[in-house]
Amino acid sequence: MISVIGCTYKEIELIDRESKIPQNAVKITPETDLNPPKSYSLDYFDPVPLPYPINTKGGEDSAFIMPDGKTLYFWFTPDVNIPVEKQLFDGVTGIYVSRKSGDTWSKPERIILQDPKKLALDGCGFVKDNLMFFCSAREGYTGMNWFDAEFDSSTNKWKNWKKTNFPESYEVGELHIYGNDLYFHSDRAGGKGGLDLWVMEKNSKGEWSEPINITNVNTERDEGWPAISPDGKEFWISRDYGLWRSKWINGEWTEPELIISPLAGEASIDNEGNVYFTHHFFKDNKMVEADIYVAYKK
Repeated sequence: MISVIGCTYKEIELIDRESKIPQNAVKITPETDLNPPKSYSLDYFDPVPLPYPINTKGGEDSAFIMPDGKTLYFWFTPDVNIPVEKQLFDGVTGIYVSRKSGDTWSKPERIILQDPKKLALDGCGFVKDNLMFFCSAREGYTGMNWFDAEFDSSTNKWKNWKKTNFPESYEVGELHIYGNDLYFHSDRAGGKGGLDLWVMEKNSKGEWSEPINITNVNTERDEGWPAISPDGKEFWISRDYGLWRSKWINGEWTEPELIISPLAGEASIDNEGNVYFTHHFFKDNKMVEADIYVAYKK
């Protein structure tokens, strides 16, 4: 076990995440994958899984890559089929970070975002500058809510976590913030059907506008898990178990085109245009594992 210091300056014991993976778990590889993801665009090579120690026999999900491509945040649970109630108590499910040096990723470290002896199940990590936004089910709150935390560069820890001041109309779902715009998915009224993608803008007073439906990218099907490229020119979404890309042309988003499929979702893009995403593995119509993949731009 490793001792770390939280925002209350008390020790928290961290458990090796791999110790909680079921002993009968089998690592699925591209060679044994029944539905490997493929590129449907001339812009990208076929996706490949990130190496160990990022991917394990457990579930790696919800990747968020920093623009420089050298810091990766992701969500981990030792068994994708255990219920949420057990994830809350297993001591390892949560948000992790790994850093790249050369071609090697460091051993992922769990990010502590709760006081000692208080329960929390954190996920959906999104980092902007020195702020992390994350969704959490935790003691003292009802249901799932968005929280934010500040990065302390002197200790390399996150601190001062608090509930995010989003408007009441905002529903918890994956988000992406670009400039003053917050993109999110929701099945709120006024959409085209199922999950839709919406955007709201923060003004100079820090107030959020009413959400606007992004009509060009939405259909009667489910669209969600938004990601904007660092240059703001591409809008990546998840639809029909694949990743679709829209481009910002003449002041509006174009109709999305399929880039990566099948069983690909939750894109995150670095400065080079490389796309990091989650690939789920299924057997007999049951999810058995999840890994972080990357499709490198040509």
